[in-house]
Amino acid sequence: MASIRRLREAACAVALAGTLAGCAGPAPGSPDRPAPASSPASSPSGTADPGAAGPAPAATGLPAGFGFRQLTRSLGPGAPVRLTVLSIAPDAHVRVTGVHGADMTRSDTVRTLAVRSDALAAINGTYFDIRTGHHHSGYEGDPIGLYAEHGRVLSEALDGRPALLLGHTGGRLDARVAEVATTGRLRAADGAVRELDGVDRVPGRILGCGGTGGDRLATTGRPQETPFEGLCTDPDEVVSFAPEWGGDTPPGTEGSTEALLSTAGTVLRLRTPAGGPLPEGSSSLYGIGTGAAWLRAHAVPGTRMAVSERMTGPAGLPLPGPVETAVGGSARLLRAGVFDPEATALLGPRREPRTMAAVTADGTLLLIAVDGRSRRESVGATPAEEARLARSLGAVDAVNLDGGGSTSVVLRGRLRNRPRDTEDGPVRERAVADGLVILPDEPVK
Repeated sequence: MASIRRLREAACAVALAGTLAGCAGPAPGSPDRPAPASSPASSPSGTADPGAAGPAPAATGLPAGFGFRQLTRSLGPGAPVRLTVLSIAPDAHVRVTGVHGADMTRSDTVRTLAVRSDALAAINGTYFDIRTGHHHSGYEGDPIGLYAEHGRVLSEALDGRPALLLGHTGGRLDARVAEVATTGRLRAADGAVRELDGVDRVPGRILGCGGTGGDRLATTGRPQETPFEGLCTDPDEVVSFAPEWGGDTPPGTEGSTEALLSTAGTVLRLRTPAGGPLPEGSSSLYGIGTGAAWLRAHAVPGTRMAVSERMTGPAGLPLPGPVETAVGGSARLLRAGVFDPEATALLGPRREPRTMAAVTADGTLLLIAVDGRSRRESVGATPAEEARLARSLGAVDAVNLDGGGSTSVVLRGRLRNRPRDTEDGPVRERAVADGLVILPDEPVK
């Protein structure tokens, strides 16, 4: 995740008002310069793939209400910025949903996610436990923060961080940006109740902090109740593993205990120490410390364990509207059309490749990729510039998703932007934990 630095951002706040040439883009309504033709990209294995990228197709033959466009704007002298925009109207003849890799332990490129889902288009989603990170757990498919598919939480929230929420009301897409928390609870057949600390992650390790009770900074041992870059630990946890986890649960230490659950929530058996394969279609509750002791006392084989993980507002209030998909982000960029300066403090002031999700006043969902790390083609954007770009496209609310080398857009099986890991480096697709895919509701004509 991006470094958390408390920085003043008065200069770019002024830029959002359009008064600082170094940060301002063209005024809304000014003509956009055509995007340059795409160069060959790299395949997921890193080899040249001439078919991976190409000039943007004309926006014809797409389902009603779904749009694709690419444009280049200027952030100032010698500072071009290239955007790839997917737009989904509330009544579009498509569906938008989150998808993860082959399982929750592994990552895949956005193109692989799209092809596997038979998707028309796709874009990258949450931050994740990338293998090059300082605190990598060994499971690169693990999202950092909130991630939910089909209304089921597969990764708990970093308490209060913003997320893109998607649902449907009366057959229409309901897209919104909101700050979200998650609350987990266990109830045993004997009436005993305990909090559920997390979902689909290594117990005792909370990357990004801000989890449920007892989190402490790994470096200092200081209690940490709010999200923070880095690693927190908690020696007394119960973490649930869903069938989507896919692989073996992590090897447990001495004294750890895992309750294997049937699809109906019946305790099949306990294993101590925890860790190992999950029977097909089953889930588990994995305890360490006092969490393990609670499972040994109350998870009796043959009895039912009620497990819940619900999404709420930060104060515990219910979220308005349906939530079928939730993709957590790092920072709120726009709130009712106004830039949130906390974004610069969270993300830093540098120009970087960015992915963002935004919603317009009429409820249209915008999924926007900002290319970067190329002085000739696209320099990326600061958080303030990112917000301004979203607002110039009509957005009133926006959230920053994973970016950098993860920023990728696919249309009809082809990579349409230019992700780069390094400054002026080669175009290369990065494997990510999850993404948002657009699935046609009707045959594409």
